Amino acid sequence: MRPAGDWQLFRRLAAMARPYWLHLTGLFALSLLSAPLALLAPLPLKLAVDSVIGTHPLPGALTALFPSAAPGSAITLAIVAVMLVVVAGLTHLQELGTSVLRTWTGDRLTLGFRAQLFRHLQRLSLSFHDRRGSSDSLYRVLSDAPALQYVAIDGIIPFVTAAITLITVSWVMLRIDLVLALVALSVGPVIGLISRRYRRRLRHQSRAVKEAESSAQAVVQEVLQAVRVVKAFGQEDREEERFRQRASAGVSARIRLTLFEGRYALYSGMATALCTAVVLYVGVTHVRAGTLTMGGLLLVMGYLGQLYAPIKTIGRKAASLATHLTSAERAFAVLDETPDVPERSRPVRLERARGAIRFEGVSFAYGDGKPVLSDVSFEVAAGARIGITGATGAGKTTLVNLLTRFYDPTSGRIELDGVDLRDYRLADLRNQFAIVLQEPVLFSTSIGENIAYGRAEAGFEAVEAAAKAARIHDFITSLPDGYDTVVGERGMRLSGGERQRVSLARAFLKDAPILILDEPTSSVDVATEAGILESMRALMQGRTTFMIAHRLNTLDALDARIEIVGGTLRRSESAELPDNRWPKAVATASQESGR
Repeated sequence: MRPAGDWQLFRRLAAMARPYWLHLTGLFALSLLSAPLALLAPLPLKLAVDSVIGTHPLPGALTALFPSAAPGSAITLAIVAVMLVVVAGLTHLQELGTSVLRTWTGDRLTLGFRAQLFRHLQRLSLSFHDRRGSSDSLYRVLSDAPALQYVAIDGIIPFVTAAITLITVSWVMLRIDLVLALVALSVGPVIGLISRRYRRRLRHQSRAVKEAESSAQAVVQEVLQAVRVVKAFGQEDREEERFRQRASAGVSARIRLTLFEGRYALYSGMATALCTAVVLYVGVTHVRAGTLTMGGLLLVMGYLGQLYAPIKTIGRKAASLATHLTSAERAFAVLDETPDVPERSRPVRLERARGAIRFEGVSFAYGDGKPVLSDVSFEVAAGARIGITGATGAGKTTLVNLLTRFYDPTSGRIELDGVDLRDYRLADLRNQFAIVLQEPVLFSTSIGENIAYGRAEAGFEAVEAAAKAARIHDFITSLPDGYDTVVGERGMRLSGGERQRVSLARAFLKDAPILILDEPTSSVDVATEAGILESMRALMQGRTTFMIAHRLNTLDALDARIEIVGGTLRRSESAELPDNRWPKAVATASQESGR
């Protein structure tokens, strides 16, 4: 994908920051106060030299306020001292207000951007996550999203403030000594050329740093998720070495970026040092010639620091903006991803389905690969219980993933109650399904919250009833914290059978009209399986059910059994069901998919 242009990124970032325009305006106003305060900072020193040590009268405004303040008097010295304290106090108050408002606004901007990225990532299709992995998405949410804060607050506002300070200080210096001002300002074009030369390099190198850091983070996340496997095979040293290699690439990229930034700082610093030396040389000659007072020279040298600070800031911000625009580009790349499973502009609303399912000539392939399913056609009556068998990789899970619109068919259509799945509102459609997976997915919260995951508004009585239906209530109440027991990451504080029963309780509580059971007993022992099957039989009552299983005995209580062979559908020859029950539950729509 072609990198976005700077102005395009600026426009998108400005749109993201628009809800906080009032806070940004206040922050900008506070930042602008730094310009007059910067002009006032060297003034007490000039007055001390010229009007306390020397014999020059105070400026007209101060003389009008303090007519008795004669040159060299104690009153004049007191006025200068008070001015010094007041200017310093105002400067610190301005910095405090700016810091607090910057932190509050910046954190809000970052939070909003992160939340938008997270929301969009959750709505992207499974194919996106299969292709990109979770680690890169996590890095973009946590590490790339703060680019909005930097560009809007730490980049643009200081950039504009520095430009205003540069203009005001330049005007004052031109009024004091034209030649010295022109010499001092000659450094501006030089730093501009240096910044322009290095900005593109910094952008390219920043992108390399982000990719390397994301890659190293992926190793950490992958290993911690599979830490039991790593320990079981004794591969800790190997994984550490893999992390070191990835992280070393990031360190090397970061060092190269630092060298680019350091080289830029060196060249710009030498340019300003050279101009400072020239200004000092010329200024001393002017003092000797009597065209400039010593206090005037000190004032010019004080303003010189105020002049070069914004020039350096403008150059530095222009260069560092390239780095943060890279992060913004990566974050917006996620927002630009479109789901492979789009929703109609005016979808059909669905409260509760009857559960009649029809596949019509459905084919599916992942990306440009070989088709996983080919011309699958069958019809399931509402409330029928269907077993799905087939070899590993035959397409069983893909079949039910199409039902829930995790993916859309490459060709053909799937209907629920006579309506194409693609016509329904996606949230309404998925609310019709309760899913129990082979490996139960629990969250690191309490057992009660895990059971209520599909119905967060459910009360405790409903959660308890679901647990009783799944035959896990007695186990839960035997725990010290009962339903408030935290299950740990991915539920690993519970056994496999206990996790599966919690998953079943979740399905009972959701009370969806269609049930998908994806090998729910394959990872438990025979005794546990018997108890789970008994709970599942109760769960299946009155619901259209699809159960995937390798162990055929788990399918005995179902109405019909179908088999996926090489991506095509056929009635299973091993189905121990009378012929007259096959058409009642499943009617094949073509001779080719009927065998």
